[in-house]
Amino acid sequence: MLEMKATGKSKGQWMFYRNFDDTVDYLSDHTRILSYNPFCHKVEPLDRDEAYRWHFRVTDPQNNPFDVIFNIQQETEILVDLPDEVASMDPEEMSDEMIRQFTVGRKITWRPLAQDKTFTMPEKYLFEGQVTADMLIVPVQQEQTRVDFDLWVNVAFLLYPAFRIVPEKVVRTMVSTGMSLIMQTATNHMFQKISKEFGKIRKL
Repeated sequence: MLEMKATGKSKGQWMFYRNFDDTVDYLSDHTRILSYNPFCHKVEPLDRDEAYRWHFRVTDPQNNPFDVIFNIQQETEILVDLPDEVASMDPEEMSDEMIRQFTVGRKITWRPLAQDKTFTMPEKYLFEGQVTADMLIVPVQQEQTRVDFDLWVNVAFLLYPAFRIVPEKVVRTMVSTGMSLIMQTATNHMFQKISKEFGKIRKL
């Protein structure tokens, strides 16, 4: 079989017609958000805060299925714009009200989480991947919040024997293109589903 590494990318901007706090709270719900991804059939919480295991099923360019596991750490960062008079202040000394006053956005990140054991079983078409994603959430108006989503996926896997007749360079291009298409389709589908539950959103 042919060992292959594929990189998929997905990005987009959306306007949420809800206030900033509601939007942040909703998009921080990791399990709910991933439930709208058509390729993710299970999200498993791990034994540490905001750590998860995704179980994905996707297909190669010949429509053969394979499973991919992603171990993810989610982190949330408060973005503040401090005036000069408080810029040198120890963050621990800032009150919640001060933080809220100077908050200009939030960033939710997904990063690969290292594990002690591997789950890869090529004979069962089960592989592990890595995901890196940034979700920037910025208030625009009282009932408008902009969300910028940027995601990268890397998966190393083995292709079915039928691909031996195709030049390796062509196969690699096909696989990476297919992976990006899968991720972009999943992202668009995910935000469409969110709009049906959360309220009006618009792709920018």
